[in-house]
Amino acid sequence: MKKYLLKDYISFLQEKNVLGDVCLSDTCMNTVVELVSCDSQQVVGNTLFLCKGMHFKAQYLQDAVDKGAFAYLSEVEYPEVNIPWIPLTDVRYAMANLATMYYNDPWKELNVIGLTGTKGKSTTTYYVKSILDTYLARVGKNESAVISSIGTYDGVERFESHLTTPEPLDLERHFRNAVESNIDFVTMEVSSQALKYDRVLGVNFSVASFLNIGYDHISSVEHPTWEDYFASKLRIFEQCTYGLVNLDSEHCEEILEAAKASKKVITFSETNEDADFYGYNVHKVGNDIVFNVRGSDFDEEFKLSMPGLFNVSNALCAIAIARLYDIPVSDIQEGLYQAKVPGRMEIYTSNDQKITAIVDYAHNRLSFQKLFESVRNEYPGYRATIIFGCPGKKAQDRRHDLGEIAGKYADYIYLTEEDAGEEDPLVIAQEIARAVEKEKAPYEIIINREQAIARAVEDAANAQGNTVILITGKGAETRQKRGTEYIPVMSDVECVHLELKKYNEK
Repeated sequence: MKKYLLKDYISFLQEKNVLGDVCLSDTCMNTVVELVSCDSQQVVGNTLFLCKGMHFKAQYLQDAVDKGAFAYLSEVEYPEVNIPWIPLTDVRYAMANLATMYYNDPWKELNVIGLTGTKGKSTTTYYVKSILDTYLARVGKNESAVISSIGTYDGVERFESHLTTPEPLDLERHFRNAVESNIDFVTMEVSSQALKYDRVLGVNFSVASFLNIGYDHISSVEHPTWEDYFASKLRIFEQCTYGLVNLDSEHCEEILEAAKASKKVITFSETNEDADFYGYNVHKVGNDIVFNVRGSDFDEEFKLSMPGLFNVSNALCAIAIARLYDIPVSDIQEGLYQAKVPGRMEIYTSNDQKITAIVDYAHNRLSFQKLFESVRNEYPGYRATIIFGCPGKKAQDRRHDLGEIAGKYADYIYLTEEDAGEEDPLVIAQEIARAVEKEKAPYEIIINREQAIARAVEDAANAQGNTVILITGKGAETRQKRGTEYIPVMSDVECVHLELKKYNEK
């Protein structure tokens, strides 16, 4: 990978109008930059260090200097740290541009598929990946890369994710790793925050899809209004070749108008026969979901082994993307049926069928609504209970929305912690409870998530009839954010396995 001198970066940033007055020695300007980083733990000799974040401290910069940083970029000066300061006017925009330059625009050597929407990004991402991997394995090529809120794989690294879309330096590193690993495809979730704050700046998506829009991520640290949230998501069409639109989404006309910024608009729908990809005849055969799809050159039956009738829309999107790459229908059929999404609609049932537990990442109004509708349809006559919480310092409106939806649909509710961070999880639970109380639904607060799951299984065992327990928000995640740290915990999946094992052995 080509390395640049500091003066090359300075010149590049000056072209982008993000630098203040720069006064550096020739020696400094002619230093070869070995690494551009904003993480003091990654620093090596001759690192150009970027200071960012609300909680950034001078000590972090000093730590970077101690490890070899030779200059730093920041919107504010840290005079107590004795290395040259390069003043910035916009740290986010600068970081995105630095990332593309340092990693030499690796996205240009990849097919990057971007998915945005309020609900369904993770599931659709893994549907696309499963289809791609089925096809790639058959033709003797490497597994595709994935960047999602669930996990990341780039050919070098494979890990559980915390952000839906990584910061620019991390994102471009993943792209570079994929290129060096001879990977052809990257499928990624693109959040509204990533689009608003330039995390994907400069990246051109070969295909970008807008799945749907609902009400979410409205807070002082995310989007001040729903209009800002919606507008941020629509920006994805400004940087793609093919723009895919779900004709069944709310605000479809506005989405279609924005999609005109792409080179070609492709549509999919379960209700509009004029869509480029039309899904119809949706029904269940045993545990499988079966449906037909009509495209311009095919009309075939597809099956999903993953439950949830709402997933047909996600599958339609994945099918459309695959056909744009001329992937054979047979590979699409096989890949879709084999698709598994960690922590998404994972169903576990006790030996006597009395207790069914569903682990899912559902975490906003739209996903809660769809989940409950699906459960009521697929588990008629079951008592429905739910375990959930809301994250700290973000999307405060979720607390009311999720409490309201759960209060309307659930027979009993267990409120617990869910990445409370620096907020008190009890306060968050009490805020959710106020919305639950308006619906006159019974509930209790059990902050310890493992204990909440254990209580729900115990109550289901003692209840009359069958119970379906929904455990939402965390899926297969093995860490809980408490304070500023991510603490190792049992995943919801592990907890369910344990509690059902205890029940089965009684």
